[in-house]
Amino acid sequence: MPEPLTVPPSLTATVDRLLPSARQGRLGRLRRGLEKEGLRVDANGHIAQTPHPYALGSKLTHPHITTDYSEALLEYITPVYSDPGEALCFLSDLHSFTYQHLADEWIWPGSMPSRLSGNDSVPIADYGDSNVGTMKHVYRKGLDVRYGRIMQAIAGVHYNVSLPDDMWHALRELEQATDVPFNDYRSTRYFGMIRHFRRHSWLLLYLFGASPAIDKSFLPDGKVPEKLKPLSDDTYYAPYATTLRMSDLGYQNKVQSQLKICFNSLSNYVNTLRHAISSPWPDYQKLGVNVDGEWQQLNANILQIENEYYSDIRPKRVAKHNETPSQALEARGVEYIEVRCLDLNPFDPLGIDETQMRFVDTFLMWCLLSESPWISDEECDRLDDNRRFVVERGRDPALTLVRDGESTSVRGWGEQIFTEMAEVARLLDAVETGTPHAAALEALTPRLNDPSLTPSARLLAQLQAGNGSLSDTLLQLAQAQASELKAKPMQRSREALLAQLIDTSHQQQRDIEADDQVSFDDFLRDYFAHARESRALSALRAEKK
Repeated sequence: MPEPLTVPPSLTATVDRLLPSARQGRLGRLRRGLEKEGLRVDANGHIAQTPHPYALGSKLTHPHITTDYSEALLEYITPVYSDPGEALCFLSDLHSFTYQHLADEWIWPGSMPSRLSGNDSVPIADYGDSNVGTMKHVYRKGLDVRYGRIMQAIAGVHYNVSLPDDMWHALRELEQATDVPFNDYRSTRYFGMIRHFRRHSWLLLYLFGASPAIDKSFLPDGKVPEKLKPLSDDTYYAPYATTLRMSDLGYQNKVQSQLKICFNSLSNYVNTLRHAISSPWPDYQKLGVNVDGEWQQLNANILQIENEYYSDIRPKRVAKHNETPSQALEARGVEYIEVRCLDLNPFDPLGIDETQMRFVDTFLMWCLLSESPWISDEECDRLDDNRRFVVERGRDPALTLVRDGESTSVRGWGEQIFTEMAEVARLLDAVETGTPHAAALEALTPRLNDPSLTPSARLLAQLQAGNGSLSDTLLQLAQAQASELKAKPMQRSREALLAQLIDTSHQQQRDIEADDQVSFDDFLRDYFAHARESRALSALRAEKK
């Protein structure tokens, strides 16, 4: 008979000590924003070759509708909200507004791409003639020569979360750390959250992974990995996979893996990234940078810029003008966390719903309030193994993971995490109407006991019940979701805002292009000279000027 599940006394004690403040309204709610990607596809399910619609505004300057890597890869960005429902409402209106300006095109509901016709069928996004816009375009050209375009057509949801300041002040007092500067304390605790997340992010991959299959065109060289099996003439799948998007078929980079990015401290993280954007890599040097007057990549370093580093979670800080992400972190500490391992839910028109958001909120808060020692190099390798196992075989009943040096089942470890998260849900629900976080845990618990309830299993079952074609199935879903989104009325004030942003954003792009005073070569040289500096040195140089 299995031993009863218990909660670490330290976690319960922390929650109990924070609860009175929460019930008295002295602790604010979590704040979150969504970044959701989605390919535009034509009526036959092929990636769209048309330009980003002019009527959606400038993708360089629009605050809410832009593109990621490809001209066809829409990216929606919501404002920050303390109510998940409000974020979803804004995201829904962005979809509805887009459909007012798409002609015979659909927004792809899956993370893995639609039908492709080779590398060149993925058009690189064009951001205009300004130095900033040219840099964004050349950066994407660099991703092409380094990794190919096809990988860059993958889509997902990035989930940004921050704690309110009053929550940080309460934790700081609770831990008797008021002598530690606020920004330093917050950054240290956020990095503790990240470490605990990395130890347990496999659970999110299991619960929300939704990409067990790929279109055949995703493998244009014809080389089929051993883990994939044919499902139809145009589709391959892995029988127990949860998210091929997060596998070695997706966003993976062997060059970056040698970086050993460490999340044990802010200084270590920043210094490692700064080293990567300053250190040449022989294979990238062979590709060339500016060849016969044509830019192939921004530079030949391990990373062209910091954003090139792929990770399932990132510490973030809104950067000021002429400030790199690392310099912003150095100057003012971690502001929020970006979760990057979430697949699009193909069964939801928005790719994510409130239950999932409430669960992720609870999971992140659990990561923050749990003890989280530093990660050794040896443990780091084991964490990668656990994630890979769940990515490739997460629904396999025989799968075991390594926890504290011992084998454990996905279900058993997951049940322990859910039990501990229930304590955190008590705290989060103390500032809510009802118990939405506890309800999210209850709604998702059955997925631990029955893998067939997971999105990856549901999608695979739908493929097997139909003709086995991933692209045909997702195109049908896209068309049905488009009808739903088109029929849904938008908030009038938001529709007016988005209509105004069409002209405003295009004018902003024209202003940026007109204001350029230096050549692109000089602009890029100055940018990287600045990027290699620490924030302190950069500030000192600015003072001298």
